Amino acid sequence: MFTLYRTSLALFCLAAALPLTAHAAEAETPAAPAEAAAVRAPLLERSQEDALALERLVPKAQQQTLQADGESFLALWKPANDSNPKGAVIIVPGAGESADWPVTVAPLRNRFPDVGWHSLSVSLPDLLADSPQPRAADTPAPAAKDKGEGTSAPAKDTPDDANANVAQATAPDPDTAQGTDAAQASEHSDQADAARIFARLDAAVAFAQQQNAHSIVLIGHGSGAYWAARYVSEKQPPQVQKLALISAQTPARVEHDLESLVPTLKVPTADIYFVTRTRDQNAAQLRLQASKREKDSQYRQLSLIAMPGDRSAEQEQLFRRVRGWMMPQDPLEAP
Repeated sequence: MFTLYRTSLALFCLAAALPLTAHAAEAETPAAPAEAAAVRAPLLERSQEDALALERLVPKAQQQTLQADGESFLALWKPANDSNPKGAVIIVPGAGESADWPVTVAPLRNRFPDVGWHSLSVSLPDLLADSPQPRAADTPAPAAKDKGEGTSAPAKDTPDDANANVAQATAPDPDTAQGTDAAQASEHSDQADAARIFARLDAAVAFAQQQNAHSIVLIGHGSGAYWAARYVSEKQPPQVQKLALISAQTPARVEHDLESLVPTLKVPTADIYFVTRTRDQNAAQLRLQASKREKDSQYRQLSLIAMPGDRSAEQEQLFRRVRGWMMPQDPLEAP
């Protein structure tokens, strides 16, 4: 009787434990993956964020959305306050600057319409060359073949070992290979950046022509001066009659520096720099020397004096110098 009771009790406990075991198994089973999270939209480029900010700040009448190579970009347009415009200036800002940058860009685009020139200030895209480059993955060494326990490695004079030595001797050095890949990636980025920027400048020139601007002057500031010079050098657009470089800088990781571009410029070019800034003066000296190696060069340098305590006077000095170079016969221009 007692034995029957123990057996019944054991069966009862076993039956009670089965649901608990099932629940535990379900708890250990990984949950089904949740629905895929919504794909995030790609982050905007810094230049795109600047353009969105300008759309909120600049009057709509001045905003122009231009198309270049399948993408749209913002340009700021101000028509000349003259019934007989002299032409148009296209202003190219530098890296980190917007189409209404308070230094050089905005003062020039706002002042030229008052002296009979249309102004069009463009926005440039972020450079691929400035983006972090992916590192090449390290290739793991091939695993040694299992020769079995007690088997010694082949002698150095065996054919297998000789082939291994030859392969090792002829294999490219890892550092050299990575350096070559980085150089190729940098060259590709430079060409892609140039193509993208040139497409925008083409669109800006075409827009200016549509406004009956028979004379077009391209003005670049900072690294924008580099891209303006390279555009004129490589594409030689017949619509651009003059080129002005202001505080010109060569971007990092580009195929050609500004010094090498100067002798290739076939239009009248003004290289305007601040003589009181040692780095700018030294770079300008190298560009001047390069221009002298080209026969019949139309390159000219104009120096300015920086006025850190009076930005307004400094910008007025710059405007007058650019205007005087563009229109030397203008009687309103101060010497």
